[in-house]
Amino acid sequence: MATVQLENVTKRFGSTTALDDVSFTVSSGTLLTIIGPSGCGKSTLLRVICGLERADSGRILINDIDVSRRPPKDRGCAMVFQSYALYPHWTVRQNIGFPLRVRRRTSSDIAEQVNRIARDLGLTPKLDQRPRSLSGGERQRVALGRAMAADPQVFLFDEPLSNLDAPLRAGMRAEIVARQRGLAKTALYVTHDQTEALTMGDCVLVLDQGRMMGLGSPEALYCNPPNRFVASFLGRPPINRIRGRLIRTDDRLRFDPLGWDIPPGAAPSDRASGELELGIRPEHLHLTATGNASGWRVVAREFVGERTEYRVSDGTLTLAAVSDSGESVGIDATVSLRVQFDQALFFDPDSGDRLR
Repeated sequence: MATVQLENVTKRFGSTTALDDVSFTVSSGTLLTIIGPSGCGKSTLLRVICGLERADSGRILINDIDVSRRPPKDRGCAMVFQSYALYPHWTVRQNIGFPLRVRRRTSSDIAEQVNRIARDLGLTPKLDQRPRSLSGGERQRVALGRAMAADPQVFLFDEPLSNLDAPLRAGMRAEIVARQRGLAKTALYVTHDQTEALTMGDCVLVLDQGRMMGLGSPEALYCNPPNRFVASFLGRPPINRIRGRLIRTDDRLRFDPLGWDIPPGAAPSDRASGELELGIRPEHLHLTATGNASGWRVVAREFVGERTEYRVSDGTLTLAAVSDSGESVGIDATVSLRVQFDQALFFDPDSGDRLR
């Protein structure tokens, strides 16, 4: 097992800063998932760690050894790419065995290890086939097998499942996690899919424009995000964000413009009143049909199996709500809203920082 540590790593491409003073540590045996919008620096981060790109400043340490200026072959990393990057004219056996041939292992050793890896990945019947005859999931397993054959200290996954359909993605997610746990290897996994990030990772790193916006367990980042960006990026449907003002009158605290009463224990202690932004996740906003002619109106409804997603509007503001109770409210129905204020999040409207 190996630790991976980045200290103030910056990488620029001309006038564009792809990584901006990035620092974090991945403990031995941990699977870190890395998520963020397109162009935020996710893939660049992996390429800098494995040596395909050189950082402009900062240090990269693997097992406390500075590898910042070492070539890729001397860093102990193996990378699995989105495009699989298999040799099309080689068989599965030859593709998996390539790292072993590079290391000049004996033919018997190569055959033994390739057979073992193929057996573990369910590829034994495919060993003498070429990639063009394999399914997408089988090709991805070959790419994973080749990385396993390299016996790296660190696995790096660059959106390896983005070319697969949804059912296959779910199965491959579980398979990758199981292999990583079984091998007890440190892994960094880049994805644009927040389901992958939250379900696979022991720890999640959120990037935006090359900057670290959040780092922590999936539960901590979702339930207690450090800022508005992380709160908005994690969660589907996205969190409801409402800009307004806290008004304190005697013992009451009201959130305008909606006129909602905020329980004293739910309000942020570092903003007793004034402008702020309220964040309410859709699952914490509950609908009740009223039949009244005025109030909130359901303007959209999507049944997605285990839950129903709603959009409700009062004419000026539209909010998202999620119900998994089996109750159904139809389009154009008027509803009342109940907010779980104990789950509410508050943000500074200018900086986006979380108010505690």
